[in-house]
Amino acid sequence: MESWSLGLFCNALIAIAYLLITAAIVVPLTRSHQLRTNPLGAATAAIFFTCAVHHGAHALHMLLPSLGIDDAQGLAMRTAWGWPLALWDAVGAVCAIYYWTLRRNYSSLMHGAQLFEDLRQRERQALELNDTVLQGLVVAKLALDLDQADKARDALDSSIDSASRIITGLLGPGNGKDPLALVRSAPADLDGSADRGDRDPT
Repeated sequence: MESWSLGLFCNALIAIAYLLITAAIVVPLTRSHQLRTNPLGAATAAIFFTCAVHHGAHALHMLLPSLGIDDAQGLAMRTAWGWPLALWDAVGAVCAIYYWTLRRNYSSLMHGAQLFEDLRQRERQALELNDTVLQGLVVAKLALDLDQADKARDALDSSIDSASRIITGLLGPGNGKDPLALVRSAPADLDGSADRGDRDPT
């Protein structure tokens, strides 16, 4: 087998795989009416589609001379397609095939826009966390102003419990197993010094 023949075969395989990946993203987004409202999903599909066209064009140009079509670009590409480039195409083809072997383990990506919907879900959870904590603090402050210590304590306990459940959901399963896996980038600002713009005099 000549190097350009391997390059033709691998580029055709990559183009087909990328087109299938594009369909696997676009179809669920279209069915869930998210194609226009989900720029991340649409952009990802566009990247795979343009790469599919790119690799498909390479394969087509190199194939045309074999079909009796005098294609100057195809002949030039055959000459230029040495073994290093052909072997790299083979690596790309293996990666494309490996992706599809993962379909059974990640079937949710094939049946819905779960990959991109997960980002929206986390945004909703973050908003819910902010709303829950804020409401609890407001109720607790009003209760303290009215000397209703028990009601304030109940409001704080409820907010802490709700926030804990939401944060657990945001972290996802397994992240709580290693307490050192997630560390704050800065200590909690409990006295509000950051908002006041306090600075260390030293």
